Amino acid sequence: MKALTLLKRHPLLRTLLELQGNPRACVYTEPLWGIPYNLYIPYASLYMARLGLSDLQIGLIAAFAAFFQMFGALFGGLVTDKLGRRTTTFLFDMLSWSVPSLIWMCSQNFWWFFAATVFNSMWQVTDNAWSCLLVEDCDPEKLVDVYTWVSVSGLLAVFFAPLSSFLVGRFSVVPAMRMLYLFTFLMMTSKFFILYRFCTETEQGKLRREQTKNTSFFSLFCGYGQIFRNILHTPATFVALALKVLINITQMINGNFFGLYITRRLGIPEGMVALFPMVRAAVMLLFIFTVQHRLNQMKFRPIMFSGAALYLAANAVLLLASGESLWLLAVYLLLDAFSCALLIPRNDSILALFVDKQERARTLGLLFVITLGFTSPFGALVGKLSEISIRLPFFLNTALFGMILLLILFSRPLKEQDARA
Repeated sequence: MKALTLLKRHPLLRTLLELQGNPRACVYTEPLWGIPYNLYIPYASLYMARLGLSDLQIGLIAAFAAFFQMFGALFGGLVTDKLGRRTTTFLFDMLSWSVPSLIWMCSQNFWWFFAATVFNSMWQVTDNAWSCLLVEDCDPEKLVDVYTWVSVSGLLAVFFAPLSSFLVGRFSVVPAMRMLYLFTFLMMTSKFFILYRFCTETEQGKLRREQTKNTSFFSLFCGYGQIFRNILHTPATFVALALKVLINITQMINGNFFGLYITRRLGIPEGMVALFPMVRAAVMLLFIFTVQHRLNQMKFRPIMFSGAALYLAANAVLLLASGESLWLLAVYLLLDAFSCALLIPRNDSILALFVDKQERARTLGLLFVITLGFTSPFGALVGKLSEISIRLPFFLNTALFGMILLLILFSRPLKEQDARA
């Protein structure tokens, strides 16, 4: 009983227990998405390779994903305003995750993955609507904690990774992945129905739905011109956009090529690939619950700078690692986990803080479009670099992390945000 009382005093746990309404529904159901996602994602590129896709084709899939996501992001804000946050989240969750899970499960060649990518790209629509559900009725002072819990949901899901390792070891990559994609369909579909049942339309969502009721999609689309000008002439939003673009590219590189890198260059057995996200998650959770909650009261800029610096160091260590010095891979996992825990929740928070609240849906949609416009060419580029040398994508990552570091260091809006805090 005493231990439970002490746990409730922990700031992060207190925030979790005090959540109400939509933030509560969004955070509490997130593991139903995070568990299956973290089971299949470590083996996604290996699954494609086992079905005959080349490195270039894997890179093209990533490029097509970014390209089609641009359209999802572009129209996501319009759909979110017209249909409402709650309805949009449910409909496009089903289209962007339930449907492609079944296609991935049955995939035979490049074109199956291409079809799944078209559907999966619609997650940009639901991500817009879900983000509005999460933040619009949430206390701004709790945003970092709420986004931390979203991250924690994904991290806890990683501890199911031994199941995917067991399946791969028992049945090999392709049969195991087909089972995991079926599991993904069942878990995620359950999540979408539960979230729809327990969330409500936000106050801003009701207002925007009423305001746009008699406005055509074409008229709403034309309004993007003014929103784009506002982004360019609002330094805070522009900085949030630049950080999102750079971080998005680095995550695309890591997500698509880390598994290939450690199996090809470092000689890690395929059955062990899923264990690395689990180790990383364990370190991140330890860091979050022992250190990070004390840092949440500190200013954004020094914490984000520290996170970016650790990311840069982690990537440099990964490039130095070899089959004869696997201890460097352990150092990489530590640095990467610390940096992610510091940087990602704060980057998500400043995106929520810096956008126009009245035009949140369309502004977020346009920001995602611009982000993907910059990201999409990198899929094919990184795939080509990987065919030359598996190390080249991670040299590119190092350069990108350096740019993130400089942007945080010299960002005036981040300085001003810290001054207001």
